[in-house]
Amino acid sequence: MRALVAVACVLAAVVTAVAQNAQASDGMTPRTKKQPKLTSTATAPMVLAACRSMLPTNRMELTGALILRNRKGIVQKECAYRLQMWRRAEKTTLSIDLFEGSESNEVARVKIERDGNTQPTIQFVSGGETKEIGSPLERVLGTDVTWLDLTFDFLWWTDAQYETEREGETVHGQKCMVILVRPPEKMKIAGLEAVRLWVEKGEGCLMQAEQLGKELKPIRRLWGTRVKKFGERWMVSVLEVEELGSRHRTKITVESLQEL
Repeated sequence: MRALVAVACVLAAVVTAVAQNAQASDGMTPRTKKQPKLTSTATAPMVLAACRSMLPTNRMELTGALILRNRKGIVQKECAYRLQMWRRAEKTTLSIDLFEGSESNEVARVKIERDGNTQPTIQFVSGGETKEIGSPLERVLGTDVTWLDLTFDFLWWTDAQYETEREGETVHGQKCMVILVRPPEKMKIAGLEAVRLWVEKGEGCLMQAEQLGKELKPIRRLWGTRVKKFGERWMVSVLEVEELGSRHRTKITVESLQEL
């Protein structure tokens, strides 16, 4: 979960289709009187389905910045991005352009495609050279974001169960259901045993995700810190990604969002 690109994808993954009049606020969930999507009888797969329903299915373009900082908050790397995405049940396509300084200085272009529940194919082009990325956990351009962050494939994994001992935990003041999902056999990834998800009760908004390694110990964490309204659509405008114990983290911002 660490690719400069993950920026937009991750953000898009927490997109809500809420069209309410409100100002940008801290936390992942906008204040709304909308009727809850989930009830106390919802199964873990139903919770994942609610999360998936928040992903936009029409073609979208996002722009913003990826900012790598050390533990003191000093910026070590900053990169602008432009992401075009088209997310469908049978196929997901992401195209990302990365820039340093201005849009005239493109440093990389990435294309990610996933058919159904198969592993995504990731094509990375930089300096006139093209290479295939083998592992969805590979980092891009030295940030804390990975390709798995980008594709959010874990929302489609079917081996899902509640972690009942964590029931009622909160993220940014929002009470959550905590779900543990494991990759299917054909998508086993070295170094990844499962992903833990904190999902807001009622709306089904994904609040936080942790990558778990051996003995289900947390390795990486991804969470949103601010939401903003773009036109009639709410979505996360600031996201943090951190490899635990790394002494740095990557901040992802969204500056614009439009339908294509």
